[in-house]
Amino acid sequence: MNYREETDSLGTVRVPQEAYYGAQTRRAMDNFPVSSLRLSPVMIRSIARIKKAAALVNRRLGRLDPEHARAVAEAADEVSAGEFDDQFPVDIFQTGSGTSTNMNVNEVIATRANEVLTGQRKTKSPVHPNDHVNAGQSSNDVIPSAIHISALLEIREKLIPAFSHLGRELEQKAEEFAHIRKIGRTHLQDAVVMTLGQEFSGYAEQAYLSVGRLEGLQDHLCRLALGGTAVGTGLNTHPEFAGRVIDVIAADTGIPFIEAPNHFEAQGACDGAVEAGGVLKTAAVSLSKIANDIRWLASGPRCGLGEIRLPALQPGSSIMPGKVNPVICESAIQACAHVIGNDTSLTLAGQGGYFELNLMLPLVAYKLLDSIGVLSGAAEILARKCVSGIAANEARCTENIEKSLAVVTGLVPHIGYERAARIAHLAHETGKTVETVALEENVLPAAELRRALYGETKV
Repeated sequence: MNYREETDSLGTVRVPQEAYYGAQTRRAMDNFPVSSLRLSPVMIRSIARIKKAAALVNRRLGRLDPEHARAVAEAADEVSAGEFDDQFPVDIFQTGSGTSTNMNVNEVIATRANEVLTGQRKTKSPVHPNDHVNAGQSSNDVIPSAIHISALLEIREKLIPAFSHLGRELEQKAEEFAHIRKIGRTHLQDAVVMTLGQEFSGYAEQAYLSVGRLEGLQDHLCRLALGGTAVGTGLNTHPEFAGRVIDVIAADTGIPFIEAPNHFEAQGACDGAVEAGGVLKTAAVSLSKIANDIRWLASGPRCGLGEIRLPALQPGSSIMPGKVNPVICESAIQACAHVIGNDTSLTLAGQGGYFELNLMLPLVAYKLLDSIGVLSGAAEILARKCVSGIAANEARCTENIEKSLAVVTGLVPHIGYERAARIAHLAHETGKTVETVALEENVLPAAELRRALYGETKV
């Protein structure tokens, strides 16, 4: 491999001749070979979005040569389009401010801008990564801003649509199953009669409530730290810079981003990201409950509950022929456990705000965007490959009602709690149904008894 020499304030390093990154990226690669984990391309593209907007605004403010600004904007567009995804090799476990990633983006954009202007792959001339691409900015305000931009974009474009789809599929099943009576369960024991539609309506509401919680995150995540530069004072930036840059980003994304009212909060803390992690955890808990209930309702198919049937997607065992498992539910539950674990990391990272800067920003970015991506995929797949194909086993639902001791609850208004309890105990001891024992005890005429035990339930 051929190399070229690049310099920074610490001296000279070698980088591959074909690389678009420079010395600071190379040092980060050498200093942080911790894991194989890299920041999401969405995060890189959000930083590039900031760089483009900054170049355009700096040109209008007279702080950047028009040709330089044009080349920076063009290069940033290419990075945003994913054309240079292989040029961002820095590990997430790096400097806590994310400076290495910010400089990685600055170097790639500067080198590509210089290639556009001169035809040569030069990192510092005529466009400089610090003086021009990073003008008016600091890693300390760029990285928190990019986290918020990335998170809101991914929530709007992936996670909310996924949970909305899941809610619609569940709601459709609630309507389809509205007439099917079944036994309800509390404490894993038989409870009173309900409908399968009512049960699925609860799941649909969970999905829709998750959408509402996710939408509510916009109020805080729309606040961007841009304009604070190093510690929140705005040193070395034009007083109109941040507002104008954020206006460009807002117009470009359709999200009403605003400059953070207090830059010291915006850079010293990560409370917005921690709040988002909590909402993602809540959505994961909801999704896990839905997926777990569905697989239990489908358990069997002959020796379990068996009240619903799931689509058969793949053989379930390497040793048991004919076995088909609830694989989509299991996939979703594992994804939810992963997201819940990520929230713990986000909580700890949120506590990493020491004085004027949080020092776990790369970890915050990775965990937050990872959770959004995983949860989006799990919810969408559960909706498309599982819920949409669920069928009710009406005969099994009816059979379970007739066998249940809990239907005796319907007799309480007619014969009182004590006598109803005695009938339930007799049914349990003799193996008879509640209906059979109640008929033997002559508690009510047959038709009235059936209405009391199995009567219509509110949908």
